[in-house]
Amino acid sequence: MSRFAILLAGPIAPNSELREALAGRRVIAADGGIEHVGALGLCPELWIGDFDSAPSELPSALRGLSIPRETFPRDKDRTDGELAIDAAKARGGRDLLLVGALGGRSDHAFSHLVIALREAEAGLTIELFDGIERALPLRPGWQDVPAAPGAQFSLLKFSDLKGLSIEGARFPLTRVDVPFASILTQSNEATGSIRIGVEGGRAVLLLQADPTRR
Repeated sequence: MSRFAILLAGPIAPNSELREALAGRRVIAADGGIEHVGALGLCPELWIGDFDSAPSELPSALRGLSIPRETFPRDKDRTDGELAIDAAKARGGRDLLLVGALGGRSDHAFSHLVIALREAEAGLTIELFDGIERALPLRPGWQDVPAAPGAQFSLLKFSDLKGLSIEGARFPLTRVDVPFASILTQSNEATGSIRIGVEGGRAVLLLQADPTRR
């Protein structure tokens, strides 16, 4: 099965929307991300990382179970999240959900967004979701994104954007070139499902979860 969830150490809201997104996915925990298994009712097939922020023992929900563990040195050139993503890909993962990748330390959240963009450009389907916010790397072309009416969203740019179009929003756009320094793409509001088209550039859609399901 190619659908995986990667548990990272950032905060989460273990609500019905997050549980639904996790349903049917194989699970790998990265370092302190193992702490989320109890709240989400999950059992990872692998626990990986340098374990500098992980508990010394498995959480009580996993006591008595044999969870394979891969340990890496603290001084390394890849994050624990990258190690977990590599492990998922080695097991056939092509559709990844990063849980606990947003919130918490800003530098960690930024690195997870960059990693998501990189992996999307390499051909993976990848999404970040913590039960509160959803982040989706945008690719050239059109993407349809389910959204609740009134949901707030922004496009976080990592370069100039060429030919940006937004439909299903309070502030639509049609083939607008948006420079990196512009904040035009911040704080929009969905009127229902969103449709976004981009002809060139790098950006991530940051969408607030459905407040009725938190």
